[in-house]
Amino acid sequence: MKYSPMFEKICAEKLSRRKLLQGLSAAAVLAAGGCNRRSSPNLVHIATSAGLNLTMSELMHQQRFMESFGLEADMVALADGTKILGGIYSGSLDVSPMSGFGQLFPAMEHGAEMRLINAATLVPLTALFSGKPDVHTLKDLEGKVVGIGALGSLVHQLTVALLRKYSVDVSAVRFVNIGSNTDIFKGVMAGTVDAGSGPASYIEDAGSYKVHVLQNGNMSEELKEFTYQAGYTSRRLIETKRDALVRVLAAYAKLFRFVQGPSSLEAFVRARKTVLPSSADREHVAEWNWLQKVKPFAPELTLSAERINYMQQINIDFNVQRRILPFERVADMSLAQDALKLLG
Repeated sequence: MKYSPMFEKICAEKLSRRKLLQGLSAAAVLAAGGCNRRSSPNLVHIATSAGLNLTMSELMHQQRFMESFGLEADMVALADGTKILGGIYSGSLDVSPMSGFGQLFPAMEHGAEMRLINAATLVPLTALFSGKPDVHTLKDLEGKVVGIGALGSLVHQLTVALLRKYSVDVSAVRFVNIGSNTDIFKGVMAGTVDAGSGPASYIEDAGSYKVHVLQNGNMSEELKEFTYQAGYTSRRLIETKRDALVRVLAAYAKLFRFVQGPSSLEAFVRARKTVLPSSADREHVAEWNWLQKVKPFAPELTLSAERINYMQQINIDFNVQRRILPFERVADMSLAQDALKLLG
């Protein structure tokens, strides 16, 4: 894989154990600021992120899935995976059942005792869009400006993985960090970038945003091996709060099954309107329809060694991880298996 000189300079930098753990501790301080630190066997501090995850968290709340397993959930929305990882590493947060997790492997490689405990979103939720009339294929992006988040971030890794699949010269693409997926899509609509990612649920209605999806740009179809989100916690929490974590996973399995079922439309739209009140009604329904079609969530919760190794290999390709760590070092799927038993 070829990258621009700037990308290679940033991603090839080797992190020492001390530097990495200092970074996690700094992120933990930021994460802890949003947490309710009351202690109770049934109170769980759960990290979540933006986008669809906010709707899922609200749906969890409105349907009282946590309460059905005797839990009280303190949901903490954080802007990026580094803050989530830092919060769990420090103990300020207990678990993140739905999160990008590429940053987890380098942390574990440098000694952080963390574990993947469940699968969440098995395919990417995004697609590549453009508002430029001369940009229709992935190959057209050579010599163009593509909006991403930070170099090495989830959205950047997804974009590069897709371009690599179709033999695009990545070193000829100019990547520009313009923030979150929402910011990137706004940049595409405004024409400040030639292309960038947006919700895959917008594909069928792309014309109303004055953009179009690129040929082979639907990541949910093109990158099916790329596990978009999983759940993780610390090894210490597994040992000290296992029962509560198992019940959290049972609640999420219940959520995944519900939202991908035909009777969830009204509840999903109500939850999405709560967190995105300014969005058009068609967007609420379009996202629900997309979920019914693609069914991206993992109601069986378990994550295979093959999927985990695929994600680790991407990190190796990006020079942020040196070797593939063994499954038993990075994952503990026994909690997911116990959670499924609670569902009957």
